[in-house]
Amino acid sequence: MSLVCLSGRAYFGRRTQALRWLAVFLAACAAASLNLAPVAAAQKSEPKEYEVKAVYLYNFGRFVQWPDRATKDDTFAVCVLGSDPFGAILDATVANETIDNRKLVARRVAKPGDAAGCRILFISSSETRRIEAILAALQNSSVLTVSDMPGFITYGGMIQFVLAENKVRFQVNLAATDKAGLTFSSQLLKVATYIKRESPAGNVNP
Repeated sequence: MSLVCLSGRAYFGRRTQALRWLAVFLAACAAASLNLAPVAAAQKSEPKEYEVKAVYLYNFGRFVQWPDRATKDDTFAVCVLGSDPFGAILDATVANETIDNRKLVARRVAKPGDAAGCRILFISSSETRRIEAILAALQNSSVLTVSDMPGFITYGGMIQFVLAENKVRFQVNLAATDKAGLTFSSQLLKVATYIKRESPAGNVNP
């Protein structure tokens, strides 16, 4: 099952104050579909790995429900901890977008304690050696943790990017999201390549 059905036909352009090319994910990929919203891409060519991952980070926010105890900031912050592999791509992806009437912003944080105001935290592979300490520091928060470091969900991370057949896919750790009080849409879970479950089945929305 392929979540990311990328094709040159899937792109269209529009002009705002500056020229932006928008990447459109197809509504149906194989038997399951995840209706991913249009987001900014760097150019009208096949998107690069971190362009796709930036799109995913934005769209995860649309298919995850946060508990009442989550940050009440007026913005919806997508943060990066560690060496930033996205650069300007992430900023362009979230520019002028909103989720639940909150303006999306991209932030870079230096330590776990700075992630208190984040909804989504991408943890760079540069932080592999201290990942257990980072996740321990976040365990009482309701921050959605995402990474592409190997074994991320086995450490207790929530979503791990993986590459399969040159496509970006993801795995989910429902045990971790359940502890954090996050609820994943069943649409999102349908297209995960692997779901780690422990004890209760986790929080799933129909």
